[in-house]
Amino acid sequence: MSEMRPEELSDRLRTTDDVLVVDVRHEGDFEEWHIPDSVNVDVYDELADDPEAAKETLAELPEDKDIVTVCAAGIVADTATGVLDDLGYDAETLADGMNGWSRVHRHAPVDADIDGTLVQVARPGKGCLSHVLVSDGEAAVFDPSHYLEEYDAILDEYDADLVGVFDTHAHADHVSGGAELADRHGVPYYLHPKDALAIEATPIEDGQTVEVGGLDIEVIHTPGHSEGGVSFDIEGAALITGDTLFHESVGRVELGVEAGIEDSDVEGNAATLYESLQRLLERPDDALVLPSHDPGSPEPPVTATLAEVKERNEDLQRDREDFVETLASDIPDHPPNFERVKRTNVGQESVPADQLAELELGPNNCAAE
Repeated sequence: MSEMRPEELSDRLRTTDDVLVVDVRHEGDFEEWHIPDSVNVDVYDELADDPEAAKETLAELPEDKDIVTVCAAGIVADTATGVLDDLGYDAETLADGMNGWSRVHRHAPVDADIDGTLVQVARPGKGCLSHVLVSDGEAAVFDPSHYLEEYDAILDEYDADLVGVFDTHAHADHVSGGAELADRHGVPYYLHPKDALAIEATPIEDGQTVEVGGLDIEVIHTPGHSEGGVSFDIEGAALITGDTLFHESVGRVELGVEAGIEDSDVEGNAATLYESLQRLLERPDDALVLPSHDPGSPEPPVTATLAEVKERNEDLQRDREDFVETLASDIPDHPPNFERVKRTNVGQESVPADQLAELELGPNNCAAE
């Protein structure tokens, strides 16, 4: 059957309206995680058991669009494409299904008031955001995924030499490529010691300044979501806040505890996060807030000023008691495999490269709800 590469689907969804993504997975799987604007036609069991039984339902799809079928790995969707071809539709299968969609990256420059360039890299299938800072021919990467070719391509595009890789914390939703990217280029991998439990990293501490080209990056220790969580202030113009502060939410506070790598408790983490947020709120109102995640399918650049975040983010409007009570009691669904992902990122577990994609497959759930 004909296949469409995930990158091609991403481009077409951004530039045209002549494609319809048909997700044939079970309704519950679709609701948990899906490609934006796709439609769910739950004929998974029929396609697996008797494809002819799916024809009546699939025949109700519109005929004026190119159809791309999707499932978890593309196997059952390929059967759907065959059925649609028999019905006279122009259909293709998304190569590798949602696994393939999870690999897609997009990037665009951020309009930050700095003497350099700040590039935001969005991973729409995971809702992840990472950043590349370029100044005077030098570059730093923040919160990279393990798809390192995406960052090497940006370095080539801007003709910049990598001088450092930074993680805001040990992530729980995706496997970091930070240590490997740094090792590949022979540069420091920066991670706060509280999160570098069993991984070789260059320690960073509160108030420290790291230079990249002509720019200063100030380290702000902002624990709560993670004990080693930090934010980075780039010349007062941009705040890379990791999972500490999102535009409309804040980081959840129980993942490290439940993963068994923190001795703290959820209430204590919530109180710590409250204090960390107060420190960030003291920064310039016109600084751009650049978190590590954005819900849905982010189209870069995703930005908001600190003043805008203060207005939009209800969690920032809570007093300390209400904040702690709310975050400690309202626990959303966990990111898939978060215990293993978290342990991998602190160096306590090693996952073979060919298993990384499957390990982190699924929605991003690192924000408090």
